[in-house]
Amino acid sequence: MSYTPQRASTRAPVTRVLGIETSCDETGVAVYDGERGLLAQAVYSQVDIHARYGGVVPELASRDHVRKTLPLIRQVLEESAIDAGHIDGVAFTAGPGLVGALLVGAALGRSLAWAWGVPAVAVHHMEGHLLAPLLEDPAPAFPFVALLVSGGHTQLVDVTGIGHYRILGESLDDAAGEAFDKTAKILDLPYPGGPELARLAERGDPGRFRFPRPMTDRPGLDFSFSGLKTFALNTVREALPEAVDPAQTRADIARAFEEAVVDTLVIKCRRALQEAGRKRLILAGGVSANRRLRERMNAAIAAAGGETYYPRPSLCTDNGAMIAYAGWQRLRAGHAEPLAFGPRARWPMEELPPP
Repeated sequence: MSYTPQRASTRAPVTRVLGIETSCDETGVAVYDGERGLLAQAVYSQVDIHARYGGVVPELASRDHVRKTLPLIRQVLEESAIDAGHIDGVAFTAGPGLVGALLVGAALGRSLAWAWGVPAVAVHHMEGHLLAPLLEDPAPAFPFVALLVSGGHTQLVDVTGIGHYRILGESLDDAAGEAFDKTAKILDLPYPGGPELARLAERGDPGRFRFPRPMTDRPGLDFSFSGLKTFALNTVREALPEAVDPAQTRADIARAFEEAVVDTLVIKCRRALQEAGRKRLILAGGVSANRRLRERMNAAIAAAGGETYYPRPSLCTDNGAMIAYAGWQRLRAGHAEPLAFGPRARWPMEELPPP
């Protein structure tokens, strides 16, 4: 069933929006002002809670969102130097994500909006990431191609305006972020694995191992990183037992894996820009903070005569600022949710209507 928001009744223009992000293992809250920009944001990471298990435990994530969301709301309101009476709308992440975690933000956000007498709007998590670069100065102008590399998602999207999205390609199995995390576990790196693998790769020899660049030898813009993860596993099993310096061998494997992912993303992005006839590329999501990816992508897109845009590193991971901004765009167009609105674990972004 497609998503169709209600239209808010006639009321004062929406200027200040409280955004709530609870889709996975980070609690993010922010206040965005349409005239003054981002007033305040706060993010609480659950890394320490999930580290002992080597991955996110959904029930623990939900419980911790219950514990942290209200205190973070109080914090950002205080830092914004405004009170609840000056909030014009509430935006909450409604999907995709962990249902229990989403339910915390959705229930709290919708309840606060009802208590304050303001409209609430459900925000698509990936639309939040897609719009995060628009919080920067200079902001990219439409149209552009977006590479979204966040958690379980790797997508290429042709964007002609807010709500006008066409999926060009996406991951058929493991997304880039998942492959980073799983390969980090193969290398016995601590959770969260992706950033740890990138740090280890800094010490690696780029010439020792050569990993495949999956699905780049055929037409199309879809991704597949599951085989790359398996290739890394087999390399570890073959190389480590006879390694003279196991620590360096792990670093060399990490470097080869990172190089393969980066090259694959760069190749697909250049191909997507050419096929869509665009000159601007934005990158968003946690993996977009990867230093090697940014350097390689900047050089490749500039060589092709294009421009590349990113959000600041603090807006690459899950955060309330992107939800507040996306919610402001929707609320000022009159979108609003009924009291009965619930979270959605799966939510195709192409179902989103334009404002």
